[in-house]
This record gives sequence, structure tokens and C-alpha cells, in this order.
Amino acid sequence: MNRILLVDDDRELTDLLDEYLSGEGFAVTVANDGGRGLELARGEGFDALVLDVMLPVHNGFELLRKLREEGGAAGSLPVLMLTAKGDTVDRIVGLEMGADDYLPKPCNPRELAARLRAVLRRGRAERPADEDQLSSGPLSLRPSQHQAFWHGSALSLTGAEFSVLKVLVQRAGEVVSKETLTESALGRKLMPYDRSIDVHVSNIRKKLAEHGASRDLIINIRGAGYMLTESAEA
Repeated sequence: MNRILLVDDDRELTDLLDEYLSGEGFAVTVANDGGRGLELARGEGFDALVLDVMLPVHNGFELLRKLREEGGAAGSLPVLMLTAKGDTVDRIVGLEMGADDYLPKPCNPRELAARLRAVLRRGRAERPADEDQLSSGPLSLRPSQHQAFWHGSALSLTGAEFSVLKVLVQRAGEVVSKETLTESALGRKLMPYDRSIDVHVSNIRKKLAEHGASRDLIINIRGAGYMLTESAEA
């Protein structure tokens, strides 16, 4: 049973989501402020975190930043952020800070369960023998361990970032549409005005650049999608 930490100060909402997710086979723990949420996330071995942006003590962004900076098991915890409906800025900021996905509030419990399952699938080890090692030039991936390397130096990627990069490596030299990336890497349909893939690709580029890769390793083909060039280096 997957253990979910739900951090939101709306007690009526958390009661509703707790009841629904428990009925869907999740083990849910609720925290109603960012301080308690951070404490639990650091030590309880959860499989995923559902995190509201507006929280007392520590807001959702602060909590996410602290977790990602700390590293370790808590630092790699898959995070799905709950954002105000129509608040594109919060969504982008959350993704830039390392959230794996987002869902606008008020959220549909069924959609939340579906998004959680997609996030959890990305976090599980993949074992097909023919994908034990993927590579394109100096970029290599080990899908069974969810690890990525540039010239042998490990990259620190979130689950969503790894999944996006994996699809690009599998189709190196080809243009991959945002629709395909969203469905293959994030496990859902691309929605209007959804910039999740753009932000994940931007984060991947930054992390690769920190290890010496060219910013042109992943290029944007306007109106078509993204392509991992087969030999671009810094």
C-alpha cells in the first residue's frame, strides 16, 4: 500500500481527500501546516507528498525547497502540488522548484488519485533488460535505478524530469511533441496552457549545464516539440 502525505490547512478538504484516497487503496497521513508536514516528510518514509501552496508555518514552496535542498530519501520524494485554479505562476514556480506535477484547486479526488498513480509509476524501478542502459553521446541513463549521468557524473533529477529525459534519449535526434512527452513521461493528457513539459525541460537543461553540457543539447522546435541532439556538447 502506497503511503501518501497530504499537507493542506483546509480540514474539510483533507477529510474528503483522506476518505476518498483511503478507499482507493492509499494509506493517507494528514498534516494541516507546513511545519508538521516538513517534520513528517523528513522521517516517515512516504511514497508521495500532496502539498498545498498556501500553508501556515511554512508555505508549500518553502517546504518543497527545504526537502529538495536536504537530499536523501525526503529530498527525492515525489511531490504533487495543489495550486489555486488559474494561478499559472504558482504552477510554474512549483515545477521549477522540483515538484513533479500539479493539480488546481478545488481538485477532483478521482483526478488526484489518477495523478498520484502516475507519479508513483514514474518513481518505481523499471526492469526491462533491453532498457537497463540508455545512452546518447556522453549522456547515459540507468532506468532500473532512475539514474542519469553526463560524462559519468550523476545528475540530480526529480522523477518527472528523469521520465522526460528518458523519452528524449529513447528518441534522440527526433522531434518529440509536447503531447507525446506529457502522455509518455507524465502519464496524462496535455491540457490547454499546460507548461509542465517546458518547465521540466528547462530544469533538465540547467542541471545538464551545471555539468558542462551545452544548452543546445535539448532544442525547442517551435510548434513541434523538443529534440535531444545526438552529439551536442559544451
